[in-house]
Amino acid sequence: MTICDSMMETHVPCTLEEERRIVTELISEAGDNLKEGNLYFVISNRWYTSWQRSSREPTRPGPIDNHDIIDTQSDAGDPQLCRRLEEGVDYVLVPQQVWKKLVEWYKGGPTIQRKLICQRFQSYSVEVYPLCLKLTDSRDKSSATIRLSKQASVGQLYELVCSARGVSKEKARIWDYFEKKKSVLLDPSSERTLEESCLQVDHDILLEVDENASSKYDMSSAGNELALVPVGPTRSDATNTMPGANGHSSSGFGEREKRGLRGLHNLGNTCFMNSTLQCLAHTPPFVDYFLKDYSDDINEDNPLGMRGELATAVGELLRKLWSSGKNAVAPRFFKTKLDRFAPQFSGHNQHDCQEMLSFLLDGLHEDLNKVKQKSYTESKDSDGRPDDEVAEEMWKYHKARNDSVIVDVCQGQYKSTLVCPDCGKFSITFDPFMYLTLPLPTSLTRSMTVSVFYGDGNRFRTPYTVNVPKDGSLGDLSNAIGAACGLKDDESLLLADVYAHKVYKYLETPLLSLSEIRDNDRIVAYRFNQMHRGPGKAKLEILHSEQKQDAEISWKVFGIPLVTYVNTERHSGSDIDAIISGLLSPLHRTHSSAGSLEDTTVGEKEFSFSVFWLDRYSSSLKPLESDFVPNPLSATRLVVKWDEKEHEKYDSSSYLNDLPEVYKATSSVAEKVSLFSCLEAFLAEEPLGPDDMWCCPACKENRQANKKLNLWKLPEILVFHLKRFAYTRLLKNKIDTFVDFPIHDLDLSKYVKNKEGESYLYELYAISNHYGGMGGGHYTAYAKLMDENKWYEFDDSRVSPIDEPKIKSPAAYVLFYRRVRSESEASSMDED
Repeated sequence: MTICDSMMETHVPCTLEEERRIVTELISEAGDNLKEGNLYFVISNRWYTSWQRSSREPTRPGPIDNHDIIDTQSDAGDPQLCRRLEEGVDYVLVPQQVWKKLVEWYKGGPTIQRKLICQRFQSYSVEVYPLCLKLTDSRDKSSATIRLSKQASVGQLYELVCSARGVSKEKARIWDYFEKKKSVLLDPSSERTLEESCLQVDHDILLEVDENASSKYDMSSAGNELALVPVGPTRSDATNTMPGANGHSSSGFGEREKRGLRGLHNLGNTCFMNSTLQCLAHTPPFVDYFLKDYSDDINEDNPLGMRGELATAVGELLRKLWSSGKNAVAPRFFKTKLDRFAPQFSGHNQHDCQEMLSFLLDGLHEDLNKVKQKSYTESKDSDGRPDDEVAEEMWKYHKARNDSVIVDVCQGQYKSTLVCPDCGKFSITFDPFMYLTLPLPTSLTRSMTVSVFYGDGNRFRTPYTVNVPKDGSLGDLSNAIGAACGLKDDESLLLADVYAHKVYKYLETPLLSLSEIRDNDRIVAYRFNQMHRGPGKAKLEILHSEQKQDAEISWKVFGIPLVTYVNTERHSGSDIDAIISGLLSPLHRTHSSAGSLEDTTVGEKEFSFSVFWLDRYSSSLKPLESDFVPNPLSATRLVVKWDEKEHEKYDSSSYLNDLPEVYKATSSVAEKVSLFSCLEAFLAEEPLGPDDMWCCPACKENRQANKKLNLWKLPEILVFHLKRFAYTRLLKNKIDTFVDFPIHDLDLSKYVKNKEGESYLYELYAISNHYGGMGGGHYTAYAKLMDENKWYEFDDSRVSPIDEPKIKSPAAYVLFYRRVRSESEASSMDED
């Protein structure tokens, strides 16, 4: 009888130090021999982290356990990963030889095998999430799931489907069945990959069988729409068939027809992409540019570009978004190009829309860079020359190598001053920027909730929330909890990370960084008198299990484990019974037909509880011997089986469930700051970090110089990225501070050092919003239709109007502003 899958005994002949050395060498060897098709294996980061830390702990981690990253709905014989897992947080990837060694030493599993694929510029990545296609058979409307690599060819898809369905390849026709509509007939002789064929995760495909089909058939039929996507912007796309940047329809369209209100279908966690694209699609200069003929600007030979394919995909998508009608657009062609040229955005994980924006602007610039041959120009120091002279010189050098619509519209220039703290030598440079990343004020402390369990039987569990230094240690947390719960001088706390109703690991290293504890972890502090711990004592861990519903012999663990210390001597069954009764005494119901508290400890032959010993390595339950001896070197796990009698006698629902997370984000807004204060923090003078030292030309030494930024030239389109996400090695937090930003009349004159007489007045026209926490959440966009002077919300495929005052919220993440020109500037531009 087991409470989880039975596993074989582990076999670990090596020392922990030897294991780590072997694994390190094998990982290094695999990294030196990368080639397409190499096998990698997915391992739960919880288990792998416990193995890495085992050199500092007295016990090994036990068998490999990947169950926490496996979809419980998947077939046991074909385990599938949960969606939205993040590498380094939820799982790690190890090469085949490392996996073999770990299995040899620890056994366990289940095995999750993946392949290395080669992508753009000979870059390699492990395809953690292969394509999952939903096949519908038109003959009987049955459905099935097809899994294969996104780099498999269409021909290979035919072979797999035909083999699974027992159909001759000559008689099969497979359609792209997006939204359950036949759109594109896939060519069985094509060598195009599934990725190039715009098939995405969870994509629908349709199998049709033509019993009268010959061995070859014509793929140029009217139903085949493979040629719908042009290879470049065509000259036939005249400007009089598209709306202008102001949103007005030109001749050929009804005057009242609204454009720019099409949503984008979510292709599988692509809201980050949709939000970014809607903001760019409502950027007036981009609308003007991409809806006209820009084919002469495409630079197919730029080694830093994407042969013009990214610019073509963006232009094609903008044309669809600004075409007539309101039906949502499926950005599959664009997503295919994005996956190909930026594999970090492939799959169906959530990503950062600002990182997407950065890639997109850089990529579009390189695809549209008019400079075919970049000349090298050595950067010169200011040498005391006037700032305007140096700034103009540096901008001229920059434009000589970079000349595109992106530079013209989105790039500005700032002045950077470095000052040596020792000799006072300063260096001034003028550098281009595409957007400004503004820091948000954040607390230096972290709120953490820990549940304290009392081992004296007087109270059971009390949660305490304390504030500790964000970069503090476990000792800081233990001291704060001790002060909150009134810990006495002769008492101590044992902290533990509880996961899946068991103690995942004990936290007993005072110097452990709090960044090792995540917000969604559940931490328990067990409170003991000092006399109960120390030499001659052993740790006893009590788990709870109950019979599964509609099952005869299957049991599952539930609740929160209880921990106590006992003598290392032999214990009788009645001793263990009494210990458990004492720990559960605070849960005893006042009125119970099952007996009173005095009845909990009975004779040697009849015990109150059914208790078993849990084998740490095999996870199997074994009868508790009458002369039980606990393990003095590691925690001994006992399992108490609850039936109706125990549930009637003890109130398990109130105290053994609902263990709070370390930190649970709320929707309340704790802070409110202005956009100007964020900008001032960005421009404030500050010392360089210890890893970013400056070599002073006068001292000839690396110095921690002071750095000061000033805005010098502002672009037509000014983008502010609010730095809401804070990262450490394991801790990732989102800052939900409300930033109050101007919608109209953002005046930046006082922040710009260059006094050319240009307008530095800006108007907001789009926002990318992020709702929720780290590693997930949801992105939307707000965008303004200029001709209507109205705001709209773009939530994937849904588009709806929104009142202007409501566009301000703590979800605002990336702000898009456009310059408001004075009447004289506008008149001058019209004359040009």
